[in-house]
Amino acid sequence: MVSQPARPLRTSRQKSGKSAKSARSSSAPAQLLKIGEAARTLGVEAYVLRFWETQFPDLRPYHTATRHRLYSAQDIEILQLIKHLLYDQGFTIEGARKRIRELAQAQKSGKAAVNSAGGKTKTLPAPGAEPNHAPGAQRQVLIDIRRDLESIYQMLKH
Repeated sequence: MVSQPARPLRTSRQKSGKSAKSARSSSAPAQLLKIGEAARTLGVEAYVLRFWETQFPDLRPYHTATRHRLYSAQDIEILQLIKHLLYDQGFTIEGARKRIRELAQAQKSGKAAVNSAGGKTKTLPAPGAEPNHAPGAQRQVLIDIRRDLESIYQMLKH
């Protein structure tokens, strides 16, 4: 009697004749991470990603037919930016939302954004880029901000 090689067991998803990889659908982009994998990559819990999805409109992961979240490389970049703004830079949710909007507008308009307080144009760093830490530049920025705040205070005072 010749023994036949064992066939791999089929899961309920594979019973339709599709492999597990094709079960994700051809309309889904390649290199997708499940929510647990994305959470481990970022060093946060899965519930944090679900919460951020409700708070940041730009974050819209692909959902399978069974409503499982699958995060693309672009989603992971957005998540890394959100984590950096919230955890490293100390932004609030609303502040991070505004900063992401500013960065998106800056990318659309050629990497420049108008500083509404002074009417000056400044270049914003790309998402995830390290800010310029030149002591003189930081001091000048703080002086400009203080001057703008003092002028606003004077306008409100009168």
